[in-house]
Amino acid sequence: MRAVFYSYHLDEAAILQLVLQRAGFSAQQVQQPARIVEAWADRPADFVLISFGGSFPLDVEVIEAIRAQTTVPVLVIGDPLLEDPHVALLEAGADLFVARPFSVRTLVAQIRAIMRRSAGMPFFSLPILTQSGVMIDPSTRTVQVNEGEIQRLTQLEFRLLFTLMTHAGRVVPTETLVEYVWGFSGEGNRGLVRGLVQRLRSKLEPDPAIPKYVLTEPGIGYRFNPYQEAD
Repeated sequence: MRAVFYSYHLDEAAILQLVLQRAGFSAQQVQQPARIVEAWADRPADFVLISFGGSFPLDVEVIEAIRAQTTVPVLVIGDPLLEDPHVALLEAGADLFVARPFSVRTLVAQIRAIMRRSAGMPFFSLPILTQSGVMIDPSTRTVQVNEGEIQRLTQLEFRLLFTLMTHAGRVVPTETLVEYVWGFSGEGNRGLVRGLVQRLRSKLEPDPAIPKYVLTEPGIGYRFNPYQEAD
């Protein structure tokens, strides 16, 4: 398993490297939190850890940007927080906040616990779906349209398409999609789904500007159109 982490402090970074290795990860440190998002498509990870503090104060937008790309566990370390910023951090998508000072032994145990809870159902146990010439293969997390080029899907793209195809012909509300795809309350997160739909269409649709498979129901949600004939 691979983890990516950021810490503003060199000494703490060395400790976090050790913590992640003890938890069973191959750990990569980045120099800026933005690099986690920028490099995600090429180098996704199984776990994200970010340490706020000093010259890098708490910024929930960083967590939101990471959560827009992936559902993997995100752990945040920082100085003790008041209730409002703590709640804002969790609502932005963090799975756990750990305040300094922290115990290395306890932190390793917390990371292992998060990973156990996030394991979920393996993709290979899900069936291959075919609708309207679109075939999605959970075992390889790929999609193929009308026997064309096979496209690799990210974890979020796969969850979105699998959810829409298993509800083919029915409108799935945006809030429901957030819960199915990201695993948390969908209220106020329409932008997450909109951006993910755009990325999925770029891989799925012959013309993403004129979609025929993943359709928008304005103000409600999205649906997969099962009434397309194979070309």
